[in-house]
Amino acid sequence: MRKLVLLCSLLLMAGCGNTISDEMPDGAYITFLEDDIEVFSEVYITDLIEDSNVSVVDYQLNTDVIGEKEIEFYYTYGDKRYIYRMNVLIVDTIKPKIFGSATRTVEVGYEGDLCNSYTYGDNYDGQPLCEVVGEYDFNQVGSYDIEIIVKDVSGNASNYNVTLNVVREIESSGNNGGGYTSKLDFSDALDLYGSDEVELGIDVSEWQGDIDYERVKEAGATFVMLRVGVVLDHGESPVLDGEFLSNIKKAKEAGLKVGVYLYSKALSREDAEEEARWVLEQLDGESLDLPIVFDWEIWSNWNSYHLSFHELNEMALTFIKTVEDAGYEGMIYGSKFYLENFWDDEIYENIWLAHYTRETSYEGYDIWQFSNVGRIDGIYGDVDLNVMVGD
Repeated sequence: MRKLVLLCSLLLMAGCGNTISDEMPDGAYITFLEDDIEVFSEVYITDLIEDSNVSVVDYQLNTDVIGEKEIEFYYTYGDKRYIYRMNVLIVDTIKPKIFGSATRTVEVGYEGDLCNSYTYGDNYDGQPLCEVVGEYDFNQVGSYDIEIIVKDVSGNASNYNVTLNVVREIESSGNNGGGYTSKLDFSDALDLYGSDEVELGIDVSEWQGDIDYERVKEAGATFVMLRVGVVLDHGESPVLDGEFLSNIKKAKEAGLKVGVYLYSKALSREDAEEEARWVLEQLDGESLDLPIVFDWEIWSNWNSYHLSFHELNEMALTFIKTVEDAGYEGMIYGSKFYLENFWDDEIYENIWLAHYTRETSYEGYDIWQFSNVGRIDGIYGDVDLNVMVGD
């Protein structure tokens, strides 16, 4: 760590009271810790100072943009007030992330971009560059060792080793998809997870049709998360869920705790705020027992959105702040994988986890959606089942 010791012996021109000068008075000193500052970090003026004999007026720096930044702060010495100016360097040292299979199989004559077979992103750079390194031939059957390399604007790079198989014809695996296919009855879920510390409930949308909430309540559910609406395409206003008005009325009449969620397609903080305000308009002051949830899961086209992880989280925080300013609680929804890799889950007070398994290793959730093929009296067909911890 380099240290910059500023010891000035310049006399202050005559003055009194709150005289301001950019020259340090005789005898005053400040020893700075001149480390580079990581982008998006919470840093205050006093965090930059190792030692001094002056009283500094502290404030938090804006660290949202990389590069050299001029800062200034006030300090007092000898009952007088002075100003100091200096430059700091904001840097990004975090490497991009790459996700995908370590094996990629294509047919002879493939004309696609291998980078599009992988999902990648960066904490700061919304448009990191992807390239394929290695020798391969789409017109020649064979196996090739290649690297997917993603580099951000700061020069941080991540590489992913991939085996590229070029074949004459890709054989169908006959696999209809992963995940759990066996139905889980709500009574069995109660046996698995029921206790004095948790509650069990469901989440529904118009896809569940007309619901008999009295029977749902009698089956042992204590809460329901209702889809209030869905954004069909980016840039469009949300569409009210076809059963929402009926669902919220009947669920409350049955004595169930109620929260709501919006299926979002926001691509900016402005989009997220508009969507939150739309939800508030639909609620029109309706009381809720549980949060309003930001449900963003349009990951299939992630590379084309040109969003950094920071911008993604800023969207969610904007949505949550908007509903909380209106007196509601806010919450984020996400699967275990995306909560651990895309969402900065440590900054959210309320988390709705989606992880379809009997036991989850994820910690810190408030609601856990553990099955999407549940069955409960009062609903015909499948329904999502959830555990809620705490109040």
